[in-house]
Amino acid sequence: MTDTLPDRAIATDQFKQALAVHASGVVIITAQHDGVPAGLTATSFSSVSLDPPLVSFYVDRSSTTWPLLSVADHFAVNVLASDQAELAARFARRNIDRFAEPTRWQAGPLGAPLLQDVSAHLICLPHDRAEVGDHLLVVGLVAEAHVHSQGRPLLYHQGRFGRFLAHPEA
Repeated sequence: MTDTLPDRAIATDQFKQALAVHASGVVIITAQHDGVPAGLTATSFSSVSLDPPLVSFYVDRSSTTWPLLSVADHFAVNVLASDQAELAARFARRNIDRFAEPTRWQAGPLGAPLLQDVSAHLICLPHDRAEVGDHLLVVGLVAEAHVHSQGRPLLYHQGRFGRFLAHPEA
């Protein structure tokens, strides 16, 4: 049997510092409800299950975009390419029209905004949600997947967007 730590949590700043050394992929979640497009940048995207095909992301419960996304009947996951840092930053900002120029997009077959020049689109149906700390866990059932490019992904590391460089083969 192992001993466990006392019931305590570390300070927020220390936790952020530790998480900053972990690189993550970057996606933009988009949806449309009553003709109004909405979207946000997420670095918490993950695959969940192959059967059924499920993906997830987390969104801050104080997000001003989440109320629009939450009422949509489906959403798109736009997997960003390494040259799309400005797009990721745009969808992370508050109080701007994220879908205005220079953002290039078109409505997908079911209506969700699909951003142009991304590596892939996943069209998802809402599957499950759970409150976890100060965030919501959102799980989507993947109904369609379209890979457009197998180029390098956009990464988020130490508070900045960056590019993946493959390790030289030995």
